[in-house]
Amino acid sequence: MTGDDWLAVRFEENRDRLRAVAYRILGSEPEAEDAVQETWIRLSHSDTDVIGNLGGWLTTVVGRICLDMLRTRRGRPELPVGDHSPVLADDGVPDPELEAIQADSVGLALLVVLETLSPAERLAFVLHDLFAVPFEDIAPIIRKSPAAARQIASRARRRVRGTSEPTDVDVLRQKEVVNAFLTAAREADFTALLEVLDPEVVVRGDASAASYGSTMSPLSGAAEVAHAFSGRARAAKLVLVDGMPGLVWMQRGEPLIVFSFTVAGGRVAAIDLRGDPEYLESVDLVTLRG
Repeated sequence: MTGDDWLAVRFEENRDRLRAVAYRILGSEPEAEDAVQETWIRLSHSDTDVIGNLGGWLTTVVGRICLDMLRTRRGRPELPVGDHSPVLADDGVPDPELEAIQADSVGLALLVVLETLSPAERLAFVLHDLFAVPFEDIAPIIRKSPAAARQIASRARRRVRGTSEPTDVDVLRQKEVVNAFLTAAREADFTALLEVLDPEVVVRGDASAASYGSTMSPLSGAAEVAHAFSGRARAAKLVLVDGMPGLVWMQRGEPLIVFSFTVAGGRVAAIDLRGDPEYLESVDLVTLRG
């Protein structure tokens, strides 16, 4: 048996587990197959002599691939769930092996809940809670510390169990509102800011945000908030903050202050500025287009 044949055999020994991991993260049979195939391609081009634990290495690689796929999917919010998650469609799943994977793992209800998690939350929850992958191995995949990975998984677990507060916020509508706020702030359009702000809007900030020179909190009332932001936020970027549209101020490629928004009635009702290092380690940020 050649070295390539041996590697192929070892990969096939891990294929079912990798497929199960990918399927549970992505909720889509075709995407799971693509992720597994990409994992094989990366393995075949890697120096296997330096891989001490092949199973762990493969799990890490397929996890990273799935995370990239989830984040790409998040950039297409107009895509219906059924288009990338055939397991949620009415036609059912024709593959008996995939049906078995479903039956012994998460079920349709959990797959629906997983769709609401941010990419990092989804990956951390699936790898740790369903596959017992240590946080030390999950952390490099989501580019966080092990402690932050633990917090992210815990947050996802609470949401899966239904202990988080329910929300009726429309993500696309919130993106429109936040983007309108950002545009008006950058252009110093005071009138447009007043239109997008709730009359009773409040701005809050933690101590870390204040230490970076933020003098915008606490503030209340549309006029006061509009004055504070008018002509500012030019360096802010539109992002998903733990799955919801918000803003982030970056410095040297690292998040410095995260702006979380509460939107009600089509207007900004509250803005929370957070720069605490521990929070920045645990928050999941995904860049959006305006």
